[in-house]
Amino acid sequence: MSAQIRDYPKLARDILDVVGGPENVSNAARCATRLRLVLKETPPDAKARVSELPGVITVVENNGQFQVVIGNHISDVYDEFITHVAADSASSDAPHGSIVNRIIATMSAVFAPFIYVLAAAGILQGGLIIARMIQPAFETTGTHEVLAMMSWAPFTFLPIFIAITAAQHFKVNIFNAVLCTAALVTPTWAEIAGRIAEGEQVTFFGIALSQTTYTSSVLPPLFLVWILSYLERFLNRRIPAVARQLLVPLISILVMVPLTLLVIGPITAAGATLIATAYNAGVEVAPWLAAAFIGGFWQVAVIFGFHWGITPVVLDNFAKYGQDSFQAFQTAAVIGQVGAAAGVFLKSRNRKIKGVAAPATVTGVFGITEPAIYGVTLRFKTPFIFGCIAGAVGAVVISLFGARYYAYAGLPGPLTIVNAYSPDNPMSLWGELIGCAIAFFGAAALVYFAGYKDVLAETGTGPADPQATSTAGDLAQDLQIASPLEGSVVPLSEVPDPVFSGGVLGQGVAIRPTGSRIVAPFDGSVVSVLDSQHAVGLRSDEGVELLIHVGLDTVALEGEGFTGHVSAGQQVRAGDLLIEFDPHLIGERGYDLITPVVVTNAAAFAGVRPVATDSAVIGEPVLALDRLPAANSASTDA
Repeated sequence: MSAQIRDYPKLARDILDVVGGPENVSNAARCATRLRLVLKETPPDAKARVSELPGVITVVENNGQFQVVIGNHISDVYDEFITHVAADSASSDAPHGSIVNRIIATMSAVFAPFIYVLAAAGILQGGLIIARMIQPAFETTGTHEVLAMMSWAPFTFLPIFIAITAAQHFKVNIFNAVLCTAALVTPTWAEIAGRIAEGEQVTFFGIALSQTTYTSSVLPPLFLVWILSYLERFLNRRIPAVARQLLVPLISILVMVPLTLLVIGPITAAGATLIATAYNAGVEVAPWLAAAFIGGFWQVAVIFGFHWGITPVVLDNFAKYGQDSFQAFQTAAVIGQVGAAAGVFLKSRNRKIKGVAAPATVTGVFGITEPAIYGVTLRFKTPFIFGCIAGAVGAVVISLFGARYYAYAGLPGPLTIVNAYSPDNPMSLWGELIGCAIAFFGAAALVYFAGYKDVLAETGTGPADPQATSTAGDLAQDLQIASPLEGSVVPLSEVPDPVFSGGVLGQGVAIRPTGSRIVAPFDGSVVSVLDSQHAVGLRSDEGVELLIHVGLDTVALEGEGFTGHVSAGQQVRAGDLLIEFDPHLIGERGYDLITPVVVTNAAAFAGVRPVATDSAVIGEPVLALDRLPAANSASTDA
């Protein structure tokens, strides 16, 4: 019950008591409006009892979390709550839920931070391919040798990159993780493994070592750091603080490196090879079927965050065979969505829709499809479907030519098509070019002729329900709230979060961003800014209290991808920069970027209505508020 309350420390203690006390809380975090708890066991009546506490708006159970929605006073509740739970419980969100969800979350957390490093190296390799095509003699020069060495560096030392991000994910000392993993990629071990491969027996305390090498490997360093997380916590609890800084890394390397060489490495490397072999066998048996599936459903996997699960397979293919078919098919899927966005741009006569579709198409050229998907194709549904169909057809054509990628593409797309070139398979590049052309032009043509009804025609006669929305021209007597970001407008009821869609926090709209900036929509002050920088609370000079929440569940990123430019208590003017965010990083981590813009003190106004517009433009109105008579217009905030 959302009753008024001023004793928020007492509310925190009451919540803790109802959920089973501090010993039942394994993780406690917060976002802009919610206390997010991970409980060892959820008492049967906890949801109902917490919901009835004065000051609690509602309770949501989602993805293994017990989320208590407090609203603007979440800081007061959280600060008191964490003083009563174990220190290691007051931390960021960890992946919970099914095994599949945990695996996907881990892959995303590990690979997303350095995917652009691999993409840059892949583009450099593609440039070298073009240079060799133009001038074959270039391959014999020292310049080519140095550039090739540079392009392969992140793949050779891929385990080090994995050690860094996996250590952050599993909460391990980064230097300990790098120490153990670096031993696996030393030239000495490569030389030892080579001798073993030639038939020499090399043992460690009498146990024969495997010939497995770990440069460019994925699963061995990942599992090493995961198991190290348990070892490190065990050692930290038992070694005195005075000796911990020396003994923990010493014992870690003495235990983890031999354990990886003898057990973890051979088993996980064999597992990765087995999965890759199974996929490659499927491609050999029915290449067209595998291509159609990847080309048609890859972007669906991206939307749900499943795409990170395939990364180890692709990298293992390049490490073992120097080529991969998955990325060749995947490129058609990406280009299909780019073509669909281009089709919307060509068909629409709506200036704002064109303004969204054009930059989305351009970013798609670089293999970044989130703006095209969320800003254009998925928004209008049919263009997304036609993009998937064209991607499937294009991928099937690619398979008929036996095309492969011969250099890893961090972000497959038009710029990486050249990665399909190989002098030993001259038809590969032709197949990739033809298949991708079919995907692009096929999607654009389908959308242009059959897959898109121009929004201009739909809105030209005014909104269907004049009581639900208002046009900008009707608002002369109303208070207007300008959009704080660029993007496409979505009804708040369609936000896939019951707290926002149900109007629990207030009334407003949601916006799917096409830019990367949040600005002040009015003159006023900053009420609150989270440490994670993903949400900001404002109060206008007219008394409007506004919450701008960038993405859903993005508090789990702990500020990564966000840059805050204001602090609580600061005065702002309309247009002042509040937050910058990286939409590509956030999207790659699997988070929905839809951004609710909510009037949290809606009860202080006679009505809060969205303006009839499909595209949000900074500085142009997206909300209209009707004032109450002066006697009733005081804020309800307690």
